[in-house]
Amino acid sequence: MNLQLKGKKAFISGSTQGIGLAIAKKLLDEGCDMVINGRNPVRIGKVVHTLKVDYPNSDIIGLSADFSQPEQVENMIAQIGPIDILINNVGVFELKKFHDITDADWMNIFNINVMSSVRLTQKLLPHMMEQNWGRIIFISSESGVNIPSDMIHYGMSKAAMNAVANGVSKLTKGKNVTVNTLLGGPTYSDGVAKTIEQMAANNNLNVSDIKSTIIQQTNPDSLLQRFIEPDEIASMAAFLSSPLSQAVNGSSVRVDGGTLKVI
Repeated sequence: MNLQLKGKKAFISGSTQGIGLAIAKKLLDEGCDMVINGRNPVRIGKVVHTLKVDYPNSDIIGLSADFSQPEQVENMIAQIGPIDILINNVGVFELKKFHDITDADWMNIFNINVMSSVRLTQKLLPHMMEQNWGRIIFISSESGVNIPSDMIHYGMSKAAMNAVANGVSKLTKGKNVTVNTLLGGPTYSDGVAKTIEQMAANNNLNVSDIKSTIIQQTNPDSLLQRFIEPDEIASMAAFLSSPLSQAVNGSSVRVDGGTLKVI
């Protein structure tokens, strides 16, 4: 399917690996130009070099910023320029008992997961409204709907993202600009893969067996019955970035493998 994205310019926060990088590749496949983002300039340089080799007809640049540092975000935004597609993907998570979550933990995860999206959207939405075309996607999680007891602060941040996206979508009434949230389920991202591979090595077990056990223990009601691949999340993000998705606005779109028990 031609998603009619040739020549559009996208910015994806946290896109040097995992879901963010998978989305970047999907949009590059469709002919987009791309701004890659991460914290480590060296890693950004390597990713940009690889993408330029694979997609020689696209304009690809990389910008670094630590989203826990607002001043770095402001400096980066000043370099981005007009953007057609904004993917608010950057985020952090951790397993932590509720009583052990400090005030600093709450504020750090809120600042990175929520305020990163707020700051980028505030700066990049006006151009989209002025040109009467744009797409903003918040990469949230089913954990923002079904809050996990072992990372309540993470679930809180994703629920807040859902709220921000829904509110901002109401500003686009009558415009060819859409704002949607993507609710991903348990995804086999780079970080998850490293953790599971380490567990397998430490216990002399098979990686696939550990993956299956984790899904059974943490998401026994999953209809997919496996981890979601980043590429599967990226496919939905690419569609929501497309002119073909104009009728989808203000929505929380589930790519959760049937984990959520809601209609």
